Amino acid sequence: MASRRDFLQQGLGLTAASFLSVPLIGCASSSVRHSSTASSSGSSSVATKPAAPAVASSSMARASEQSAPSGSGGAMEPPPDIFDAQALDLEFWLRPRTIDVIRPASKERAKLLYWKDGEIIESAYQDLCHIMRDVNGGNEARTIDPKLFETLWGTQAFVQRYGIEAPLEILSGYRTAASNQKLREAGVPAARQSLHMVGRAADIRIANLNSEVLGGLVKSFRQGGVGFYYRAGPKGGWIHADTGLQRTWKG
Repeated sequence: MASRRDFLQQGLGLTAASFLSVPLIGCASSSVRHSSTASSSGSSSVATKPAAPAVASSSMARASEQSAPSGSGGAMEPPPDIFDAQALDLEFWLRPRTIDVIRPASKERAKLLYWKDGEIIESAYQDLCHIMRDVNGGNEARTIDPKLFETLWGTQAFVQRYGIEAPLEILSGYRTAASNQKLREAGVPAARQSLHMVGRAADIRIANLNSEVLGGLVKSFRQGGVGFYYRAGPKGGWIHADTGLQRTWKG
């Protein structure tokens, strides 16, 4: 298995960073900023037109090939701690949070400033909850656990430090009980008491980022469960992230 330095230098074309190890500071807040804050910032926008995912740099495209899981023909295997959220400092968690998400199933993309000065911006939060709706179950929506958005934003903001600017793909967000059951009947991995049904889980992917590396990063936030779903094909697999008990599995 490659070291963090080897993988960053040879796979990502970056120099390994030296971080101070400090505890993760969770800043999810139940406080809400009025919608006027979002509009005045000029940083919140939501669009329903067909989205074109951002393309990462060529070095990242090569990294996705070099860091593929088993069966990649001698490719460099990424170290489990290549990205570690426990290395983040307080300044990272206190800055404004803008998240760039895409929902392939509904062809929506949104870039939203949803948290600033320690408060959730209500209008942007509601837009995010709408994007996370059950697009396969009558477009029903519900409130989403703010801690889940904290993990999703943190994941995207972390990899952006390494030049990875692709949007965070939301493959599955909230699911109704009926929709979850249909997936089970179709043979799709879905727990009987899935946290998707209570707005506490999302299946995600970032273009050109190895799913094992992505899952390792999500796991390092220590906010809940992480499922690794490896699949063959140009888009690869995905990562399940939730705010339940800390646990990991492969599906």
